[in-house]
Amino acid sequence: MRVGVTPQSRVMRPAASGFSVSQEAGRLQVITMYALVTVLSALLLVMILRRLKRKRVCLDPKRLDGKTVLITGGTSGIGKETAIALAKRGARVIITNEDEEKGDTALRQIKRESVSMNVKIMKLNMANLQSIREFCKDFVQKEKRLDILINNAGVPAVLDWTDNGFSMCFGVNHLGTFLLTSLLTERLKSCSPSRVITVTSEVHKYQRLDFADLNYNIVPLFSYCRSKLANVYFTQELARQIERHGVTSCAVHPGYVVGDWTSKFSVLFRIVMYVISSMFFISCLEGAQSVIHCAVSDDILQHNGGYFSDCKPCKLRPHAQDTGIAKKLWEVSEIMVGLSSSRREIESICTR
Repeated sequence: MRVGVTPQSRVMRPAASGFSVSQEAGRLQVITMYALVTVLSALLLVMILRRLKRKRVCLDPKRLDGKTVLITGGTSGIGKETAIALAKRGARVIITNEDEEKGDTALRQIKRESVSMNVKIMKLNMANLQSIREFCKDFVQKEKRLDILINNAGVPAVLDWTDNGFSMCFGVNHLGTFLLTSLLTERLKSCSPSRVITVTSEVHKYQRLDFADLNYNIVPLFSYCRSKLANVYFTQELARQIERHGVTSCAVHPGYVVGDWTSKFSVLFRIVMYVISSMFFISCLEGAQSVIHCAVSDDILQHNGGYFSDCKPCKLRPHAQDTGIAKKLWEVSEIMVGLSSSRREIESICTR
């Protein structure tokens, strides 16, 4: 039996078709609205991130003619940008690196960008105490001045050991810095007013020092945080010990900086960090601004032993201002690096 098409069914078809078109138009409107909201949200997020990443620039025009600046690890990252900036201001800049080929490449770049030939490089391995001793001996024999010491060399959160059996983070970031600065203190005193600037990190506030296990080397990030806290304590105790000699000491958090520190990690980690750093981190040039500020500005003189970030002094958490811990760390560090004998040899050279 044939089923015929009734007049009623003919009338209903256009209505159904119209309803379908209306639904499709509604869907397109919703999709367009969501797309627009997504784009606007992304733009807003970018603006917020840019605002959060925005850092102050060192505007102090002070020249450094006749001054000698030593920057450990000044062949890349913040150290290299600082070297370029201070060489432009007329300073004699000395950078250090263990890798001669990498060092020579960086030296040529610094000279070219600063338009200064008064830049040199010296070999130094911060993971080897004997290398530090030999470097300091060589330095005081060749260089008659040291006006600004910038302790920039350091290692990221890695699980490794120094040549002397210390955890890499604590051994390089604190003990190496401690020994180098201690052996060059007499030269700094003789050139006063002089400065010691130690690059630390804001992450110091997330850990505490454990004197029963200063060589802690289990969780890399915790080890790194402790070494940066040690930098803060070192800066404060150094200020107390040599302030009367006209030497100013300060610690600097440069910000979270995009650098080549991820080169020690896997490819996957580097890719992930590249994505994160592009959103949240700042450039090496931006990160160097606070270090440059502390090297040239007279504002830091009233904040001896202070902690700086974004070209201004910042308040530390109570546990990072414990003078008792700072003094104890200094005394323990002297024993760990065997400071007494090394210092006597350097002091005898300085007095010649």
